[in-house]
Amino acid sequence: MLNTITNIDAGSPLEGRARVGDTLVSINGHEVEDVLDYRYWSYEPRLALVLKSAESGREYSVKVKKGEGEDLGLDFEEYLMDRPWGCSNRCKFCFIDQLPKGLRKTLYFKDDDARLSFLTGSYITLTNLSEREMERICALRISPINVSVHATDPRLRAELMGNPRAADIMGPLRRLAAAGIVMDCQIVCCPGYNDREQLSRSMRELAELHPAVNSVSIVPVGLTKHREGLAPLRPFDREAACETIDRVEAYAAECLERRGSRIFWCSDELYLKAGREVPPDEYYEEYSQLENGVGLMRLLETEFLSALALVGPDEGEGGSFTIATGVAAAPLLEKLLQTAHKKCGKIDGKVRAIVNDFFGHTIDVAGLVTGGDLIRQLRGQELGGRVLIPHTMLRHGEGVFLDDVTLEQAAEALGVPVEPIGGSGGELLDAMLGIKY
Repeated sequence: MLNTITNIDAGSPLEGRARVGDTLVSINGHEVEDVLDYRYWSYEPRLALVLKSAESGREYSVKVKKGEGEDLGLDFEEYLMDRPWGCSNRCKFCFIDQLPKGLRKTLYFKDDDARLSFLTGSYITLTNLSEREMERICALRISPINVSVHATDPRLRAELMGNPRAADIMGPLRRLAAAGIVMDCQIVCCPGYNDREQLSRSMRELAELHPAVNSVSIVPVGLTKHREGLAPLRPFDREAACETIDRVEAYAAECLERRGSRIFWCSDELYLKAGREVPPDEYYEEYSQLENGVGLMRLLETEFLSALALVGPDEGEGGSFTIATGVAAAPLLEKLLQTAHKKCGKIDGKVRAIVNDFFGHTIDVAGLVTGGDLIRQLRGQELGGRVLIPHTMLRHGEGVFLDDVTLEQAAEALGVPVEPIGGSGGELLDAMLGIKY
């Protein structure tokens, strides 16, 4: 257990009653083993906590009254209050296996932790859950969670994931559904493996668990140039992308009629590979798979145009700029930039698509553009007064690219400020207008 308190927020009901360095032992008689226990058992308005003093080694009790659901305001030695659970699979398509050497060590860690799925939205395969952990998820109603399914055919799933324990996915999914756990699932689609009829089988079997299976995204396998010694896989071409979209959309239409939801959606990347427009706003229902790039481009455009409708023609700070993004998003951003310029003459910018030399040209999303590629392809160009980049290029909460280049280093190399912008259409428009908050 890593339950040592490292910070007590001002205003916390434990301020002045517990001390940094002490250890949280139990809440209302329940042992606290990790963050799930902490979150679950601290929800009630009346709590009896047992802590262990770092100074004396003795346990002491504290009673707390607070609002129901109010956080206790404690930080711990580790976010999970435990070590993260690693992945036990050897997936043919694993992106981490395709990383070049020399990156920071944390990028090579493969997590498969149900607690992170609940808390941060990461995807898990369910292959490393012990019986105790499965029982705890069901008992504590840890929901929603994100599950990587990939295939429901047992033989195929075990082959794709390189793990015989991965064969049975429907059994665990049915058990979670029976416990009232909501699941958002994904299928990383690999041509020649889990596409076509195998994809249809997976969709049929997952649809039977709706509404517990709330949504399923179908995303194309991502292949970098660093695949030496790995299983041979082929990327999606236009024909394969079109076939997959047609198959998914047809079955999703059946689900909408029979079950009240499409359930299944293809990622924006598949539409781009097929050379097709992404569907309209209403197609995506609640946009439940945005983190997997499902409807992200449509929502960005919808939000951008809504924000633009509220802007007057003379608004904006003026000054030229460059928007740097991945190859996939560049056409949409160019379209939005030109639309905004027609209404607001002060908007003076251009879009530059950054080709991914680091991972390979088949990788075209903005979130995998490195600082080195950004610098090499923009250095010496006329950039205006600033360079705008999507915040997804940076490590979450930090100003660092995947290759450890910092924002400051990129700005120094390019001779202009490099400014990350948020993911909403309104934030994009504000950045074009030069509005800062």
